[in-house]
Amino acid sequence: MNSIQKQGRLEFITSGDSLSKVDLADGVHFSPLAIGEMGAQGLATGMATLQPKATLPAHVHPVSEVIVPLSGAVHIFAEGRRYRVGKYDAFHVPAGLSHWIQNDLSDEPVSCFVSFATDRPSREWVENNFAVKDCFETDSNVVEHLTRFQSAPTYELSSGALFRDLFASRFGSQGICGGYGIFQPGASLPCHVHGFDESITIVEGNAICQVAGREYPLSNCDTACIPRERPHRFINRSENPMAMLWVYAGDESDRTELEQCCCEECHPENQHMVKAL
Repeated sequence: MNSIQKQGRLEFITSGDSLSKVDLADGVHFSPLAIGEMGAQGLATGMATLQPKATLPAHVHPVSEVIVPLSGAVHIFAEGRRYRVGKYDAFHVPAGLSHWIQNDLSDEPVSCFVSFATDRPSREWVENNFAVKDCFETDSNVVEHLTRFQSAPTYELSSGALFRDLFASRFGSQGICGGYGIFQPGASLPCHVHGFDESITIVEGNAICQVAGREYPLSNCDTACIPRERPHRFINRSENPMAMLWVYAGDESDRTELEQCCCEECHPENQHMVKAL
């Protein structure tokens, strides 16, 4: 597939096999998946990869950020509070909180999925004078929030499609929410729309993304960015499970279901609302 398919405020697809790279520090680079320059509004997602022993130095962002390792584990520090964050755990960093990341737990590179509550992410490097204290979980005494993947509640959105919420306003994030979904073979979601942009990254298996009459095969960290109010759905037509990380440019998820023809055929006159969730 093309690296980016975009026209105005239509959907666009970023290929996980041909990501651009921006060096952030020695042994650390960032690859955008969905940002404002590509056409996203209200959110940004990307991949931060740390080589063994590499550190992303202390910095702050003006908006919420969430960090989700895709393999291995890293140490994330929030003003010196050190957390071991493993695969699919979600670590929320609020705006203005000094934090840094180290890949000192693995002899292999570790890639982390990152999301921001802005379509134009930025950072400011800051002094690091914090004493280090080991922590396992977060609580009401700290402003950061760690959701452990294994303990996140699972719910079924449709038959064979199981989801876990990993970050949202109820967990402290502002302007973004998201989570993990796994689709068993043959599973799909109903055609639907959202009131804000969504970024969906396929982290396991093979998916079909239907958007207003178009179909896109996705795998290997391919990412679809769907503008608000654009009909779409995901299908697993393969013989193996498929999994995704999804991010909305909103505090909490919302979904309005449509008739299936709105995703399979691009006819605006067929877009009848079924129900809002």
